[in-house]
Amino acid sequence: MSVLGFNDIINGPLAQFLQISSQIGGDVGEHSKLVQEAFNAQLQFVQLATQSSQPAANDLMNLLKPTSDKISAIQNYREKHRTSEFFNHLSAVSESIPALGWVTISPAPSPYVKEMNDAGQFYTNRVLKDWKEKDKKHVEWVKAWVQTLSDLQAYVKQYHTTGLVWSGKGAAKGVPPPPPGCPPPPPVIDFSNDGGAGDASHDRSALFAEINKGQDITKSLKKVTSDMQTHKNPTLRQGPAPFKPASQASAPVVSPVQPAKPPTFTRDGKKWLVEYQKGKHDLLVDGAEMNNVVYLFKCENSTITVKGKINSITLDSCKKTSVVFDSLVSSMEFINCQSVQMQVLGKVPTISIDKTDGCQIYLSNESLDVEIVSSKSSEMNVLIPKGDGDYRETPIPEQFKTTITKNKTLATEIVESKG
Repeated sequence: MSVLGFNDIINGPLAQFLQISSQIGGDVGEHSKLVQEAFNAQLQFVQLATQSSQPAANDLMNLLKPTSDKISAIQNYREKHRTSEFFNHLSAVSESIPALGWVTISPAPSPYVKEMNDAGQFYTNRVLKDWKEKDKKHVEWVKAWVQTLSDLQAYVKQYHTTGLVWSGKGAAKGVPPPPPGCPPPPPVIDFSNDGGAGDASHDRSALFAEINKGQDITKSLKKVTSDMQTHKNPTLRQGPAPFKPASQASAPVVSPVQPAKPPTFTRDGKKWLVEYQKGKHDLLVDGAEMNNVVYLFKCENSTITVKGKINSITLDSCKKTSVVFDSLVSSMEFINCQSVQMQVLGKVPTISIDKTDGCQIYLSNESLDVEIVSSKSSEMNVLIPKGDGDYRETPIPEQFKTTITKNKTLATEIVESKG
């Protein structure tokens, strides 16, 4: 029954999620293939648990490796595609896919699945905000993914209430061969451009026919006579009559002033929300756990200090705001910011800068292997410690030159400023 219950998830909400992902295509479609492989790997593990007794800890880790590798592949795909237009989709899945780790949780694995589902809610809300007016398909995508994890939570609660049940008698010798998995999604047929290819082909043929006329192509042009030439007809050089204002000036239009929103500093589960703070330089996040995230939104002229090692920090639409932190598991992100600063005292793997003007990055000796990904941003500087308490400032390139090689590929190089 345990295996049949997991198959119901794969053939139900997960199959719908995979189908919609394939329709959206691009990075979402490719990412969903990794999700399918992760669920199939867990199905094999659940099958093994019904046939074997509980193995030793070392053997258990080896048996979990296929699922663990797929989870890592899903999260690495997101990190390598930070500039994707579907980055929020990738993040929603990457933040919540650790729900498959319920097999290692005891005595309450079901709440853990819900916690992981909630962890992706920040990004699913972003998907809904960005796409609900553009394409309803993305709304259905969010519903299918959330339903997949909700059904997984219900499955764990029903069949593995206090932890994974090993109901077999023999020793676990390995993972059984993979099941066929769910069928591929049906192809998406678009009838909106029916006949368009033929029309385009006809237009191109007509264009090439005109070009191939050579000098005869100018025969159809109209001749410019003397009365059309401005240097022979001065009246043509006279501009339009000057603007005459109306006899009575209209009243100016005054836009209503938006009321300032109150500042907030709250903790919602794993998320620390810091919003609309102005002129506050004593903001402190202390006692956070490793899976926590800190999110700053529309803060101005403020400073926040984050103690301990957490998952990630995001500054969204902030101005003249600084953040000082110890270490991050995932990334530091700047989105739509102006004149912001960060200082890491320990380790940070990735720094992402998107649509930001003015960003100062102070690194530590432990973070010299950091990866910095920037897009649509300017005035970015990295300050590298020199060992004597001082820093060496190095700008991040903003200007590039692209040429076409002999093999008809693109070659891009940095254009250094000489000013």
